[in-house]
Amino acid sequence: MWYVSTRGMAPRVDFEGALFSGYAPDGGLYMPEELPQLDRETLRQWSVVSYPSLVKELCSLFIGPELIPRDDLNDLIDRAFSRFRHKEVVHLSRLRNGLNVLELWHGVTYAFKDLSLCCAARFLQYFLEKRKKHITVVVGTSGDTGSAAIESVQGAENVDLIVLLPKGRCTKIQELQMTTVLRENVHVFGVEGNSDELDEPIKAVFADVAFVKEHNLMSLNSINWSRVLVQMAHHFFAYFRCAPALDLHPLPPVEVVVPSGAAGNLAAGFIAQKMGLPIHLVVAVNYNDIIHRTVQRGDFSLSEAVKPTLASAMDIQVPYNMERIFWLLSGSDSQVTRTLMEQFERTGSVSLPKELHSKLSEAVTSQSVSDEAITQTMGRCWEENQYLLCPHSAVAVSYHYQQADRRQPSPPRSCLAPASAAKFPEAVLAAGLTPETPAEILALEHKEARCTPMRKGDDWTRMLRGLIEDLSRQRQGRFRKAPA
Repeated sequence: MWYVSTRGMAPRVDFEGALFSGYAPDGGLYMPEELPQLDRETLRQWSVVSYPSLVKELCSLFIGPELIPRDDLNDLIDRAFSRFRHKEVVHLSRLRNGLNVLELWHGVTYAFKDLSLCCAARFLQYFLEKRKKHITVVVGTSGDTGSAAIESVQGAENVDLIVLLPKGRCTKIQELQMTTVLRENVHVFGVEGNSDELDEPIKAVFADVAFVKEHNLMSLNSINWSRVLVQMAHHFFAYFRCAPALDLHPLPPVEVVVPSGAAGNLAAGFIAQKMGLPIHLVVAVNYNDIIHRTVQRGDFSLSEAVKPTLASAMDIQVPYNMERIFWLLSGSDSQVTRTLMEQFERTGSVSLPKELHSKLSEAVTSQSVSDEAITQTMGRCWEENQYLLCPHSAVAVSYHYQQADRRQPSPPRSCLAPASAAKFPEAVLAAGLTPETPAEILALEHKEARCTPMRKGDDWTRMLRGLIEDLSRQRQGRFRKAPA
C-alpha cells in the first residue's frame, strides 16, 4: 500500500513514511493511492467482531505485512487498548427515542483521541526500536490531543514530546491532564492564544525541512494518517451496531453524526463510505462553523476570530482534514486540491468549484449548534435517560433531537460521543446539572504541575526551536557519556 500527497508534488511513501511525516513535503496530506473496496461478504464477517478486531482488520488493509507482520500488528493493537476502562473498548449506549450514543471515551484521558493515539504510538515505537532511532514529536492541541499524546508516549526512551496548549481556553481538567505529567520526555508550553494561533509556530518549524531532518521531528496532530486510519473503525462499528440486518438488498443505510473540529473523524467517515460502507454522514459543529458554511454554500473561509464555546475542543477555524475530503470528492485530483488549499493558505477564503460543492453537499448533511442548544440538549438527555453528555457529544445529539421531533421516517442513527462529561464540569454546571467526577480526575488538583508560558509578544517559533535544539544537545551528551 502506497500513500500519495493530496497536492500531488511529493514522492509516494509507504505507511512508515506517512506515519513519520505528518505533512507531505509539498504541504499536502497523505492518502492511500487506492482504497480497497469491501464486498458484502467482508462486511458481513466484520459485523460480528469486536472493536479491537475491526481496527486490526482495517489496519491490515493499509499497513503491508512487510512493514508490520500481521501477528505483530495484532499484538501492538491489543497492547494499545489494554488500559481502556470498558471491556468493549468502544460501547454503544441505546437510549430513549432512537438515540444511539457511541462512546469513544473509555481510554485513560476520557476522550476519543486515546483510541487513535495509543495505536499511533505503538506503531511509532515499533519502527523506532527496529531502526534504533529517536524522534521528537510536536503536538498542538485544542484540549484532548495533548493529554492523549502524553499518555501514549510518556516515559518512552526513544520519544520526546512537546505539547503546545491554549492557556485558559481548554478546561481546567484538560490542562491538568497535560501539565501534571512530570516525565523527563514530556514538555508542555502554555500559549497565550487560541488553537489556530499556536499552530503557527509548529507550521513554521516544520517548514524548515533541514531543521526537521536534523532533529528527527514529527507531528501527531489530526493530520497524521495513522490517526485517520484508526478512526475509520468508529464508523464501521457504529454501522454494525445500528444496522437492522445485513441480509437486505441493498444494504440498509445508517446515519452517523460526527461532531467536528479539525474534520479528522469526518475524513475517516468519507473514506469508509468510499470503501463501500453504506453510511450517510452528518457533520455537526459549534458556533465556529467553517465546515457547515462549506457544506451549505461552498464558502470555505475564515471568520474574523475563533469564538470560545462550551464545546471548546471544536473551537477551530482551520479544519485541516477537509483537504482530504476535497481530494476524495474531486476524484483524487491533486491539481484542484492544491489550487484550493494554496489559495486558502494565501487569502483565508475559497469558494468551492460548483461541481465539488455539489458532491460535498450530496455526501454530507451539516448543522451548526449554539451554546444554548448544547445546554438544552444536555438537559434533555439527562431528563429522558439520566445520561450525562459532554458538550461535544451534545452537538451531535442536538441534531438527533431535531430530527426525532419532526417525526419523519429516517434510517437508524448513531451519534459519535468524543469525550466523557467528566472532563467538562463547567459545561455540565452551565446546563443546570451536577457533574460526576471520577476519583482519578479529582486527584489531578493535588498534583504538581509544570508548564512553560509562551506569552503574547514572545517569539514562539524561536522558543520552540530552542527547546528542540536543547533536547538534541542533551541527548547527544547522554549518548557520549553512555558506557561503551
